Amino acid sequence: MKPNISMMNAFIRLTAGFALLSWSTAKLCKEDNSTTALFMATIGAMKVAEGHTRYCPVVDLMTQDENRDPDETALEKVINPS
Repeated sequence: MKPNISMMNAFIRLTAGFALLSWSTAKLCKEDNSTTALFMATIGAMKVAEGHTRYCPVVDLMTQDENRDPDETALEKVINPS
């Protein structure tokens, strides 16, 4: 897993993630069953993790599509984990 986002992008993701986490935590302290706050907490945690590791799976998927050969078949694109 190589970093695929820049340092500035990582800082922005960390800031946005911590902001979402703090908002959702405050919202959950006031209301017990807030599905919006739980969803935002999940999104915020994902953004913090992406900023910390400097790896975004969505960016990775998009760059793999751009570099893919159009003649490549699905059977040729087998991932070997070893």
